[in-house]
Amino acid sequence: MLNYILRRVFYAIPILIGVNLITFLLFFVVNTPDDMARMHLGVKHVTPESVEQWKDERGYNKPLAFNAEAAGLEKVTDTIFYQNSVNLFAFEFGRSDAGRDIGYDISQRMWPSLILAIPIFVIGLLSNITFALIVAFFRSSYIDVWGVVLCVVLMSISGMFYIIGGQFLIGKVLHLVPISGFDMANTFKFAVLPVLIGVVSGIGTGTRWYRTIFLEEIEKDYVRTARAKGLPESLVLFKHVLKNGMIPILTGAVVVLPLLFMGSLILESFFGIPGLGSYTIDAIGSQDFAIVRSMVFLGSVLYIVGLILTDISYTIVDPRIRLQ
Repeated sequence: MLNYILRRVFYAIPILIGVNLITFLLFFVVNTPDDMARMHLGVKHVTPESVEQWKDERGYNKPLAFNAEAAGLEKVTDTIFYQNSVNLFAFEFGRSDAGRDIGYDISQRMWPSLILAIPIFVIGLLSNITFALIVAFFRSSYIDVWGVVLCVVLMSISGMFYIIGGQFLIGKVLHLVPISGFDMANTFKFAVLPVLIGVVSGIGTGTRWYRTIFLEEIEKDYVRTARAKGLPESLVLFKHVLKNGMIPILTGAVVVLPLLFMGSLILESFFGIPGLGSYTIDAIGSQDFAIVRSMVFLGSVLYIVGLILTDISYTIVDPRIRLQ
């Protein structure tokens, strides 16, 4: 099992290096520092002097990957690539184009994102599995048919409708919770509405997916054997089918765990929650390339961690994988 996990970790290293190189090429070769300066300062009224000053303030006036004029190790270290890409592996994000400490901003904004994302993930996962098991239990009945119809309807509705409708009905008409904003001292009051919307908007897709998994398991030989032994249908479904359907469920669930750290771009923006999702959106809007680059790298790291956690969870659910 240990060898299996170590192989997965070693496979992740070249992937992360590749993502870092591609990110560097996109931000500093395809989109040069001169281009970034003009976009940030304004194309029409920018002068060559202001471009050079903007690059000098952010360290973008150095050579890309090799500094021939420097001595010793500074030939490599005194470059844009080392200071803006290699340092990311040590999680040294540096400063934004506006001068803010990106690492500090991430450490502050991660908590509102987690407060919002973890309840959505946990409640949504439990709700989806429960509804899928109920629909699968009453398969080929009116409950199954109308359950699928309801899921399709929920899937067909835009997420924007849930957000705007929830803000209008629950926030503005009923005045139960604030429409937007966030306060760490009153997290429940500000988080309950976006959490509710996040769960409801994902029920249709999640329930249909898990229903398909459970119905596929129900048709297998071990289920027919369990029924032939006289086990109740509820015991077969909740003990055997659910357990054997965990591998595809873990594929979708475990891999998103690290990404919860990144927050929800749409929910945080519409509800005014100062999380990492809105942080990224604001950075894109203000053309702060340092923040966008850092968030792309951080998202890649977290996604790879999610894949490794998925592989580890496979070894727990399916002992056969431990022998590979």
